[in-house]
Amino acid sequence: MKLKMKIKMGIDFLMTVLLLCLMAYQITGQELHEWFGAGMLILFIVHNILNIRWYGNLFKGKYKLLRIVQTIVNISVLISMLCLGYSGIVMSRHVFAALPIHGSMATARSMHMAASYWGFVLMSIHLGMHWGMIVGMFRRLLKGRKLPGAAVWGLRLAAAVIAGYGLFCFIQKDIVSYMFLKNQFVFFDFEQSAISVFAEYIAMMGFWIFVSFYIIRGIGKISGKHSKGQRKRHESAYRIVFK
Repeated sequence: MKLKMKIKMGIDFLMTVLLLCLMAYQITGQELHEWFGAGMLILFIVHNILNIRWYGNLFKGKYKLLRIVQTIVNISVLISMLCLGYSGIVMSRHVFAALPIHGSMATARSMHMAASYWGFVLMSIHLGMHWGMIVGMFRRLLKGRKLPGAAVWGLRLAAAVIAGYGLFCFIQKDIVSYMFLKNQFVFFDFEQSAISVFAEYIAMMGFWIFVSFYIIRGIGKISGKHSKGQRKRHESAYRIVFK
């Protein structure tokens, strides 16, 4: 594996860890939450610099369904991160308090709340869209050896259970009401243990990874069938014309 790819994967891993820490506000508290947010913002900027070619290719090539979905998700993640960065700086009491950046606290608070939950969902979806690469790395580590059928189904069952629990937590916590600002204040249970908080957010992240992974996989298969069908039609037309 090339050094650049290792750096990219390391940054993505750190961003995933920080994302979970940022969602666990009742565990970290205000000041640590701000430091984690600053770290996430820096890593996100580095992540975009390392993937700058993606922006250069935005207006090149054809847009099929898979690319359209990936582009919408990526742009949405960018927008949510920009909103989080701005609103976080405006509301900062510790890390960015000295910066001459001011704005409406009420607007910043609403923006930060909506963007944080949208960002959590979108980043989880983004991770799920690239989960196939992680699976591929795991297969390479096995060096051609196949897992027993029972182990494969066990992993699939575990993924389904985590996703199911994640959906339950997502509904129970009424995350949608925060995403669409139907509820203006987030309820934090400060008596909940750290293990329980992180388990819930890992499960919710797992749900969106699970959903997006299989949606992207399905789109890929459909696109593949269409491509094969087009190739067969072209070959048939070629034989008819040149027979």
